[in-house]
Amino acid sequence: MARLILFNKPYGVICQFTPQAGYSSLADFIPIPQFYPAGRLDTDSEGLVLLTDDGKLQHKITDPKYKQPKTYWAQVEGAPTLSDLQPLREGIILKNYRTLPAKVRPILEPMQLWSRTPPIRFRKKIPTSWLELVLTEGKNRQVRHMTAAIGFPTLRLIRTAIGQYTLAGLPPGQWCMIE
Repeated sequence: MARLILFNKPYGVICQFTPQAGYSSLADFIPIPQFYPAGRLDTDSEGLVLLTDDGKLQHKITDPKYKQPKTYWAQVEGAPTLSDLQPLREGIILKNYRTLPAKVRPILEPMQLWSRTPPIRFRKKIPTSWLELVLTEGKNRQVRHMTAAIGFPTLRLIRTAIGQYTLAGLPPGQWCMIE
């Protein structure tokens, strides 16, 4: 029977079990052998990482043909308007590919948000805003590239859901198993 671990990855943790100089790894948090990440989350991003001990389940979670929606909260520099966000809803050209259309909307700073170490940079004269983005693809650093392409660089990025699985009630650095 396939088992699944939901892990709230803190900022600065690499999304692998093999240690790398200067970084914490998944092994520092999850002491159970034979589990592997189903996808990745950048070291400077936070939030939901799924791990499984079942190759078929890992493939179903990560294969683009299954289009598992991934939900992110992005704190961006500036205050984008609805029209600023429209290119993301239509799909935007980044370097050598066009993204699939994303669902994107401005949100208030999430109430259940934890503090980050180190905190994001603060600039008195430049406001920040929060966006919720839902993607059905997952290219390398895609959310960061998308928000930068429309002029609102991402300062903090938190993945809150993958398909039906969410971070609800899971503090940073903690995990739970679903069987």
